[in-house]
Amino acid sequence: MKLHNLKPAEGSTHSEKRLGRGEASGKGGTSTKGNKGQQQRAGYASKMAHEGGQMPIQRRIPKRGFKNPHRVSYTVFNLGQVDQLVEKYELKEFSLDNLYINGLVNQSALVKVLGTGELKSKIDFKVNAISAKAKAAIEAAGGTVEILK
Repeated sequence: MKLHNLKPAEGSTHSEKRLGRGEASGKGGTSTKGNKGQQQRAGYASKMAHEGGQMPIQRRIPKRGFKNPHRVSYTVFNLGQVDQLVEKYELKEFSLDNLYINGLVNQSALVKVLGTGELKSKIDFKVNAISAKAKAAIEAAGGTVEILK
């Protein structure tokens, strides 16, 4: 069997109906498109989410809540996690660059450190935000904190 020998299965294909070729064909006149209206005209393309005059679903469903456009979203690390990450990735300082290089955050991510857990290692932090409890724990362990803008 070769490519030029291939044929579709018997009965699986049909000749296309020739529409709009005169009244005698039985498919003349409106060419099975119905009478008048937008869909009968040449060049018709339906708009996305158009529901033919019916109230669209995005206007029918109730709207709830409030999305604050000024919300600042941080990637959060606890002090307990920081200790594990320092050991695992052998970090000398906990900074955005080091976290990005090791695939822990996106390049545009903002990082915040929270005070849950214990910090055993002395390490320097360069992050966007930090809680007061975390800052006190870091300084007690002998590390420094730098807040980035």
